[in-house]
Amino acid sequence: MLFKHPELLYALFLLLIPIIVHLFQLRRFQKVAFTNVAFLKKVTIQTRKSSQLKKWLTLLMRLLAMAFLILAFAQPFTANQTALNTKKETVLYIDNSFSMQAKGDKGPLLQRAVQDLFDSATGKENLSWFSNDSSYKNSSQQDFKNDILDVSYSQRQLTPTEVLLKANQLFSRDLDADKRLIIVSDFQQKEALPEIPSDLTIDVVKLVPNTVANFAIDTAYIASKRSNIIQLKAKVSSHGKSNQSTPVSLYKGDTLIAKTEVDFSNNQENTITFDIEDNGRFKGRLKLTDPNLSFDNTLFFSINTVQKLNVLSINETASDFLERIFNQETFNFSQQSFKKLDYSEIPSQNFVILNELKETPPSLVTALKSFSDNGGSLLIIPSADATTNSYTNLLNVFQLGAFSEFKKREKKITQIVFDHPLYEDVFEKRVVNFQYPKVNSYFNLETNATSALKIEDGNPFLIQKNNTYLFTAPINSENSNFQNSPLIVPTIYNMAQQSIKLSKLYYTIGIANKYAVPVSLIQDEILTVRDSVFKYIPMQEVKANQVNITTSEEPSIAGTYDIENNKEFLEYVSYNYNRDESLLQYADPINWEGVEVFNNVNDLFNSIVKENTINSFWKLFAALALLFLIFEMLLLKFYKS
Repeated sequence: MLFKHPELLYALFLLLIPIIVHLFQLRRFQKVAFTNVAFLKKVTIQTRKSSQLKKWLTLLMRLLAMAFLILAFAQPFTANQTALNTKKETVLYIDNSFSMQAKGDKGPLLQRAVQDLFDSATGKENLSWFSNDSSYKNSSQQDFKNDILDVSYSQRQLTPTEVLLKANQLFSRDLDADKRLIIVSDFQQKEALPEIPSDLTIDVVKLVPNTVANFAIDTAYIASKRSNIIQLKAKVSSHGKSNQSTPVSLYKGDTLIAKTEVDFSNNQENTITFDIEDNGRFKGRLKLTDPNLSFDNTLFFSINTVQKLNVLSINETASDFLERIFNQETFNFSQQSFKKLDYSEIPSQNFVILNELKETPPSLVTALKSFSDNGGSLLIIPSADATTNSYTNLLNVFQLGAFSEFKKREKKITQIVFDHPLYEDVFEKRVVNFQYPKVNSYFNLETNATSALKIEDGNPFLIQKNNTYLFTAPINSENSNFQNSPLIVPTIYNMAQQSIKLSKLYYTIGIANKYAVPVSLIQDEILTVRDSVFKYIPMQEVKANQVNITTSEEPSIAGTYDIENNKEFLEYVSYNYNRDESLLQYADPINWEGVEVFNNVNDLFNSIVKENTINSFWKLFAALALLFLIFEMLLLKFYKS
């Protein structure tokens, strides 16, 4: 037991005064002679004993009354250390990720938690709190109530480590303060908490959905193009459900154009196919019905009119193999002899090939450097007749290294870097029994550029630095059979395709997305991304024939947007939410050391109130003092001595 005014307890020493007075001022009895001495002596003994007992009881009542009165003025109470500390800091984290759309006993988990937090905010203390996409420091209770009701679902999902780091930013640096972190979450796909600081108390409210089941549209891609038909495939998955089916619809804009049923009785993942007429732009979305989680029920995608890529080959040798590769509708292929080269044609190209030039004059290097700086891609195929000095300036300008010597020995090209962007989705698996091409001679190259193909002795055969590629050997038919290899088409074709990062079917919100819009802007023009209610100016880099766009957190809402230049429509771009939360797997914080787990918000706040309650007993002690005074009065009135 503790006392608010412990200095008053010294007054208990005053209780010695009535005890001393009682001991030294006892009433003396006088002897009186009577005839019947024996009878009078017995009466005297009985009267004296009765009087002494009454006085001792009266003294006891007075002492107890005075003692409890002094204790009442000292204000006794009981409380734990947390309640006694006047420096308290509370930070609240509420998880508003998409998995909180799952239904609980009283509706969606997030909505129920928000309502309970609103009802529990009854104190006067300021509160710091944050969600996955917002943060508030030292909010008043009224501001907290106003803001908490505006919490909506977010595609972001903080890990426990990120939650602790964010909370630490909202706590003060006061080492004496009692710091409490409250986490309200379903703990979907959450890792274990890192080591908890000794000065931090963590309480968690684990929200549990009624069912762990979900249908989701995971991905979509173009499987093939034939004639005027585009074959679109999509992967649909079922998590936690079996022997069920769901309809999936395909929309063009707001018009339903196709519908199919997906049966999950045998497989939890299914691939569905839709045929789309290839008649230009297509603003599409796939949609299924699932009442549990809605964020992954729709997948937006868009198909834009194919922009032809300009490819220029500058030749000093035969280029038949290049004509075969670029003889497609997606390319505008042209070629010029090096001796009759029109330099004015270079800036309008997307991809330029130096096809075995014997020398590279400074004027050409300057033109190619300007072309590269403006976003163009370059492929350099050296000539066997070129000296190392003739390529020194060219390789230095593009940071490709330096040729050291020309080796005339036959070597196989045996090492394919399958993770290189040129070979993504080219091979179904990493082949080991490939019919490797060979070279009869090659240049030794000292470089720090990335290799895509290597000769069997480990020397590079094809390297990349930024948007420039270099073969270390001539690939004409006399020096190599690479032109007849299955590798040549995907290698050079993908170089051209990647010379401009055209927009994909869709992008994922929350990660770095980069794509290019093939448009030439004049000074002060900018591109905007917009829909009917949202307008956004993305990060963009203007090049000669394209604008490179980078997005991450914005747009924050899934959908298909228009890319415009001065309100002139250019093309579509689609964004979807990350599908990581589609799989409803949950961590169990009850196993986390140093964490107290509650089933709901009300239980948590009841525990906090109880923990911070100070139990005062001064009224009880005052009542006891009064009670003993009453006992004294009754004793004096009714006890006959």
